Amino acid sequence: MDEQEAQARMIALLKEQGITDPRVLQAMAAVPRHLFVPDGYVEVAYGDFALPIGHQQTISQPYIVALMTEALEISPGDRVLEIGTGSGYQAAVLAELGADVYTIERIPALYEEAKIRLQALGYQVHCKQGDGYEGWPEFAPYDGIIVTAAAPEIPSPLLEQLADGGRLVIPLGAGYGYQNLWKIVKEGETLHKMNLGSVAFVPFVSRQLRRRQS
Repeated sequence: MDEQEAQARMIALLKEQGITDPRVLQAMAAVPRHLFVPDGYVEVAYGDFALPIGHQQTISQPYIVALMTEALEISPGDRVLEIGTGSGYQAAVLAELGADVYTIERIPALYEEAKIRLQALGYQVHCKQGDGYEGWPEFAPYDGIIVTAAAPEIPSPLLEQLADGGRLVIPLGAGYGYQNLWKIVKEGETLHKMNLGSVAFVPFVSRQLRRRQS
């Protein structure tokens, strides 16, 4: 099966799994997922499962990427902050939706690889290497914030950097197990929370988080 056929099957499965936003499906169909995975996994790049990308990190399964993207309710021109660049795949999907994407990766090697990959594919994504707990305050507020690692709590700087009416999508719970995926909408001082179901993410690693828990 070639990449085009595998990608078409992926999109068909996403529809069966309940992804309905046509713009999200179009974005997922436009991003060449096989270019975001290590060479040994190219043949299974479009399978409905997460894949290792090195450094004990993963590229999320297509359904989770689509679910989180759909929950963000992105409009063209929205400023979106991603915590955990990884391979750059999620950032590319957001960019396909017309978002102005800012993404932070704590692991230097993954940051460099993703930055080069995104540039080579023509995605105008702002990349930063560092601790995602503090967000990226220079470009706040953000219409959407997406966190691709499981945190025991919502980092308060991210809520501060979320625009009024903005959406935050984050898995909350212990790492290396199952967590709950939450969509949080900020309206003034009120946070509206919606549980999107059980997920499994690698843990959110942060010096700031360790200090708070010690």
